[in-house]
Amino acid sequence: MPAPSLTQSIVVIDYNGGNLASAARALTRAAQDCSLAATVTITADPQAVRDADRIVLPGQGAFADCAAGLAARPGLRDAIVAATDAGTPFLGICVGMQLMAERGREHGVTPGFGWIAGEIALMDAPNLRLPQMGWNELAFTPGAHPLTDGLDADAHGYFVHSFALRGYDPADMVATTDYGGTVPAIVARGNRAGTQFHVEKSQKVGLRILSNFLRWTPMPGGPS
Repeated sequence: MPAPSLTQSIVVIDYNGGNLASAARALTRAAQDCSLAATVTITADPQAVRDADRIVLPGQGAFADCAAGLAARPGLRDAIVAATDAGTPFLGICVGMQLMAERGREHGVTPGFGWIAGEIALMDAPNLRLPQMGWNELAFTPGAHPLTDGLDADAHGYFVHSFALRGYDPADMVATTDYGGTVPAIVARGNRAGTQFHVEKSQKVGLRILSNFLRWTPMPGGPS
């Protein structure tokens, strides 16, 4: 019998959610940075999602549009749920992270995956422009979660968003940022995690987080 492959299979979910190629390139670079043998595939094939070692769900635009894009690909959402229920590590990026919540309130009320508590609503940022666009500092406890391993205390992420998670469970917060108040920046529960900012655009900080994700061995289900 041939030896099992040591190459990690990483899928980037293709559902017309945008930023797919950039996310795939960043994941390929992150794998190289941590000397990990990996294949990165952009796909909408439910079986490929079920078979993957890691799942990445990018997203940009409106919550409702991204949710509709997933629903339009037969079997894709069910495959993501089944794979992550079985313990496959998941990373949502920007709207991909927002879809982890119970619901979104952009263009009406749209159900999310319901993996973390809270809803996605318009940010309350008095005297600040929306969308929040640009670099902002991350606040996190060093050593508290594997996804932030090796980040400097003044690490910054690149944000582009007008809606954010509210009504959240503090236990799901890995990092926050400040934009007229506390804004969730990295969330995680069990083997499912997400970043509100664009890790693929966040240079060294983003690549470090992606490398950490590729080496992450979370417990499925409950708190990380």
